[in-house]
Amino acid sequence: MAHPYRIREIAQQAGLSTATVDRVLHGRAGVRAGTVAQVHRAIADLDRQASQVRLGGATFFLDLVVLAPDRFSRAVRAALEAELPTLRPAVVRARFHFRQDGGAADLMGVLDGIARRGSSGVLLKAPDDPAVVAAVARLQARGIPVVTFVTDLPASRRVAYVGMDDRAAGATAAYLLTALAPESGGVLVSLSRSTFRGEGDREQGFRATLRELAPQVPVHVAEGGDGLEPPTGAAVAAVLARAPGIDAVYSVGGGNRAVLAAFDAAGRAVRGFVAHDLDADNVELLRSRRLTAVLHHDLRADVRRVCRAVLQAQGALPGRPGSRPSQIQVITPYNEPAALTDDA
Repeated sequence: MAHPYRIREIAQQAGLSTATVDRVLHGRAGVRAGTVAQVHRAIADLDRQASQVRLGGATFFLDLVVLAPDRFSRAVRAALEAELPTLRPAVVRARFHFRQDGGAADLMGVLDGIARRGSSGVLLKAPDDPAVVAAVARLQARGIPVVTFVTDLPASRRVAYVGMDDRAAGATAAYLLTALAPESGGVLVSLSRSTFRGEGDREQGFRATLRELAPQVPVHVAEGGDGLEPPTGAAVAAVLARAPGIDAVYSVGGGNRAVLAAFDAAGRAVRGFVAHDLDADNVELLRSRRLTAVLHHDLRADVRRVCRAVLQAQGALPGRPGSRPSQIQVITPYNEPAALTDDA
C-alpha cells in the first residue's frame, strides 16, 4: 500500500498501535478485516487532510480589481472580509483596487502594476475590452491566476468565472415583469455600460424572453451612467421624455434611487421594478416597496469560490479551478435572507 505517511501518523489517525498498523501495511496474517479497513480509512483521511497541512502557515495575497459604484464595492469588501477567517489555516490577505469610473486604460495600468509587484491571484470585475483581456494574459504569463467576477471575460486567459448565469437572470426578470404588468406600455432597461459582458447578456436574455411572453411590449434602453446616480438619472429622464408609455423597469446596472427619482419627477408610476443585488440602497428600496423584486446572488458564497479557485490555481488545494453559475435568488420584501434580517 503506497503512501507518504509514517506508521506513527497512521496509527494516531486510526487510533491503533504502531505494531498493528505495521502488520496491516505488510500484509501479515492474524489481523481482522475491520482493523484492515480502519487503517485504509486512516490513510484516506490523511490524504484528504494533506492540503490543510500544506496550507498551514502559508500566506496568499488576493488583489480585488473592481469597476463598480462604491455601494457594490463596499458589499464585496464586506463579503470577502467576512469569509477570510473561514479560510484558515491558510492566511489570505486582500488588497483592494476599487474604481467608480474610468476606462480600460486605467484598469490595464492597475493590472500591469499587480503583475510587476506579484500576487497570488486577482478577482476582476471589468468591461470586456481588448486592453483588459491583454492585461489578463500578461498576469497569467507571470503565474498570477485571474478569476472574473460578476461579469465575464470569456475570451481572456482567466482561470474561472464566478457569477450568475446572466442570460438566465435577464430571462427571469422578463418573466417576473410579464406577470406583474401583463399589459405594460413599455419597459425601461437601465444599463451602466454595455461593455460589461454580464450586463449585455442580461439584456439579451431579457429581450429574448419578453419577445416570447409579451412581444407587444416595447423595450427602451437607458445606459452610460456607470450605475452612478446623477448620470443614471439624466439618462432615464431622457428616455422617459421620449416614451410616455413606460411603466416597468428592469435595472441591470444599478443607480435605482436615481431611476425612481426620474419617474417621480416625471409624475409616472412604476407597476413593476426588478433590480439586481442586495446592496444597502436596494435593501431599503425593497423594504419600502419601491422595488418589486431583487435578483440576488450570495456574495459571500461567490467570494469563497473565488478564493478556492485561486488556491487551486496555486496548487494549495486539490482540483482545478472551474466556472459554475451562482444560484439566482428572487428576493421580495417577504423573503429577505436571514443575514439581512439579523442586521436590521
